[in-house]
Order: sequence, then C-alpha cells, then structure tokens
Amino acid sequence: MKRRKKNQKVRNLITLCALCAILLSVSTYAWFIGMKTVNVTEFDINIATTEGLFLSMDGKDWVYTLDAKTAHAYDGNANQWLDQPKQGLIPMSSIGEMDATSSRMKLYEKGSLTAVTGGYRLLSSQVDNHTKQVGGSTSSKEYVEGDGYIAFDLFVKNLSGNPYYPENNVLNEEAIYLNTNSAVTVALDGEGKAGIENSVRVGFVQLGRVSAALDTDVPENQKLVTSMTCASSADDADEPKHVTGICRDAQIWEPNDTKHVQNAINWYNESCLERTGSDVNSSASYTDATPCKTLNTTTAYPTYAISRTIGVDDNVNIYDGTAYNKYTANTNTLAEYNAAAEGTQPGQKGAMKLIEFPYFTDTMKNVAGKDRPQFMTLAPNSITKLRVYVWIEGQDIDNYDFASLGKKITINFGFTKERYNQSDFPDYDGPDVPTTNE
Repeated sequence: MKRRKKNQKVRNLITLCALCAILLSVSTYAWFIGMKTVNVTEFDINIATTEGLFLSMDGKDWVYTLDAKTAHAYDGNANQWLDQPKQGLIPMSSIGEMDATSSRMKLYEKGSLTAVTGGYRLLSSQVDNHTKQVGGSTSSKEYVEGDGYIAFDLFVKNLSGNPYYPENNVLNEEAIYLNTNSAVTVALDGEGKAGIENSVRVGFVQLGRVSAALDTDVPENQKLVTSMTCASSADDADEPKHVTGICRDAQIWEPNDTKHVQNAINWYNESCLERTGSDVNSSASYTDATPCKTLNTTTAYPTYAISRTIGVDDNVNIYDGTAYNKYTANTNTLAEYNAAAEGTQPGQKGAMKLIEFPYFTDTMKNVAGKDRPQFMTLAPNSITKLRVYVWIEGQDIDNYDFASLGKKITINFGFTKERYNQSDFPDYDGPDVPTTNE
C-alpha cells in the first residue's frame, strides 16, 4: 500500500521533464475599489526541475531547485516582489504585448471608472515601466517596473539536444507543457467565497537566449546572460556569445477559466444592461428591458483585455463585447489586432481598444494524451532569459467590487517537456518515472 501511494505521488509530480513550481501568497484588491494601500503577507516562490533543465536567478549558479524570492539574483536586476508595506496586487490589464525598446510587457491600469446606466465607463493609462532605468543610470538595460504586480527574471538552461540554433525560429525549439498540478487558489488564511483567485493571470516573456556552451562562471559571460534584452547582438563570429533577441509577446495563463463565484455573477447581473448606443454615458444607450447575456458559475467566458490607453472619447464600457452587453464597436479579436500590427490594415491597430484574448487556460492544461496543447517552446542547448509577470486582470468578469475580500491567493505552476503522463496509460505496469524530489 505504501509503495502504491508513493507511485501515485511520483506520477503527480509529472517527472522525466522540467518541472517548475511557484507558490505565492499575496494580498489583493479589486479593479473598481479606490483603495490606496493594501498589506502583503509573506509568500514563497519555489522552483524545481529534473534532469536536463537547470534554473538560476543570477545567470551563474545553476540548480535543480531554488526559492526564487530568496535565491541570489544578479546585481542591477529589476525584480519586483511587492513585499514592502502598503504594496499589493493591483488589477491591471494586458494582451502580453512587448515594448521592444525597454524589454518590458505593456500593462494598463484604471485611470477612472465611473458608474453609468449599464455598467461602468472605463478610462485607462499605460503603466510606466519603460522610462526609468534601474539606479537612474542610462547605461542600465533594466527598466524599473510599475506598481501593483509581480515581475522577475528567471534563467533556464536547457541541455536537451545537441545542436544550438542561433536564429530565432520556433521550428527549431522544443514544446513545453504546463504542468497539470498548476493551480491558483485562495490562501489558507484568505476568504474562499470572494473569487479573487479566478481573475489572476501569469505571463511568461522570452527576452533572449545564448548557447548553453557559454561558461557563465566567467564574470563577463554571466553579465552577458543577465543583460540580455529584446535586441540581438552583432557578434556572429563567436556563437556562444551571440545573443538572440526573442521578445515574443507573452504566453499568458488563465487559471480557473470555468470557475466563477455566484457573488461575481450576481454583481454582473445587477450592473450590466444591453448596450445599443455609442455614448457610454447616455442612459439612452442602454435597454432596460433587455438584460446582458446570462452567465453561470461553470462556463468559461472571454476577457476583453485592454490593448492601449483609453480616453473619454473612446466611450468604453467594461462590459463591452458579444459575450456580455452585446456591444461590439469597441472589441476585436487578437487575429485582427495582429493583422493590423503587421500593416495589412493601416492605422487600425491604434483604433482598437479591447481585445478578446485567447489565453492558455486550465481547460487546455488538463487535456490528456496526444491532444494536449503545448504552452510554449524553448530552444535546445540554450540559456534563455524569461521574465515572469503575475497580475490581477481587471477586465476579467470575476473582478468585481467585493472580490478584494478574498485577500490572499496561492499560485502553484510548473512546466514539463513530456506530453504524456503515466496516468494517460492506465495499463502501464513498468518502472516508476524517477524524480529528483524523491
């Protein structure tokens, strides 16, 4: 019996793969509440891997397991843990788009939120994480992050495979899957009925990479790794020192996509009315006799995330979109947004406001067997600089006024390079998969 329990535990760890687990417990408050201060509790960030994948916070010391918050980070980093008094997670919104100059993800925060007949008029401003360099030095390549979200650099050395491909081409890279144990829940000392855990987002940005053959024990090489940005180096003669700028838009995970508390649904039902007119402030733009679309607590609903600064003349309601108040003038798909960015629709990108964003969801994470979708890709034989963002998505339908009463959340996520788990093969009777956690 003990052996059987141990086997099951090993299976749950998703081994023979790269496994990363991150735990956080932080205080939060909701998009609509005008609170100025919020306390943060202690939280841990623990990361573990199996053979073939090594982790580092300083670009020099490579290990299988580390505590990201306490591990030694490189000098001049811009990591942000929100562990000071009067700090906490403040609702933001993002489609994961990158600012290539600052190597930072673009986020937007509430500029103003005014109650209107059928919801709330939204104004937003871009978070300033792209103008001030660390230490006030113009020579620093690290830009200071804004307030209200977690951000940190994580270096991953992937020794899988033999060749290293300097070119930035996903076809040369390996599939990475989100661990099925990944979850976001209310912390033990939080409040479980508020639903704040259902509006968390975690974004992963690949900034750049070099060959894993680079000896990072050499200070010059370590600095090369830690200072990687979205830009590629011009030194093609020395492959290990050639930096490949990646700078892809973030892959964003939406946990609990099919979970909603009834309190959030009730708030939506009370606030939202079908919108028919362009003036967001006019009562004539809403139909009292026609409520917004019906929601339930077990169905996934889209998030219309903010793609740019939104002003008074934009006439945006937080409930705009086919899935809610049925008003479509302010919403677009990500495909339409990307097409505009590529220049096929000149000037249209700047006019787009809310984007129906296709997150990587828990539903996708839990798909078993051959249909399991990949989460992202990493180059073999490489050292990749990742920047990880954790925020509360203000445009999520679960982010209502009372969600902040949940107070504290716990986040646990990980990666694997294996598509299949032992549980995908119920008749498997071979040896257990080894793990460094045994």
